[in-house]
Amino acid sequence: MDRGQKADAVAALNATFKEAGVVVVTRNLGLTVSQSTELRTKMRAEGASFKVSKNRLALRALEGTDYAPISDMLKGPVALATSDDPVAAAKIAVEFAKSNDLLEIVGGAMGDTLLDEAGVKSLASMPSLDELRGTIVGLLVAPQTKIARVVKEPAGALARVVGAYAAAGE
Repeated sequence: MDRGQKADAVAALNATFKEAGVVVVTRNLGLTVSQSTELRTKMRAEGASFKVSKNRLALRALEGTDYAPISDMLKGPVALATSDDPVAAAKIAVEFAKSNDLLEIVGGAMGDTLLDEAGVKSLASMPSLDELRGTIVGLLVAPQTKIARVVKEPAGALARVVGAYAAAGE
């Protein structure tokens, strides 16, 4: 990699750090290409990314971002999982690490809040942003649905009574 490519890589990583809602640091203990591809595919499907980068370039890219505290975690063969949704990258990384011993969760950060391995795992257990939105919409719609059901029920009961009298009169 020449200097121009390194500068481009640092700029791209810096932009990623500035836009990310969460960064999860993982340690790669010998993942095969197919396993890495599987993990990247899962991440991409949820709007997250999984990137292996040189630690020195990542350290330079962290400068001037909220994620600077994770610089102590960038030792050895690490990879960074990022996503705009604060839960998506953590959830996928933790699920993949459960089924594959070659990926270890080191820690991460959510904004300027540093997370250890347990923090990332607890973050992964939370519902995603889309799930929370669905729950809120369900809570907002529930009262209107109940009101419509209560208003409709007397008319339905009256129709059944009339129908029963009509059937008995035949």
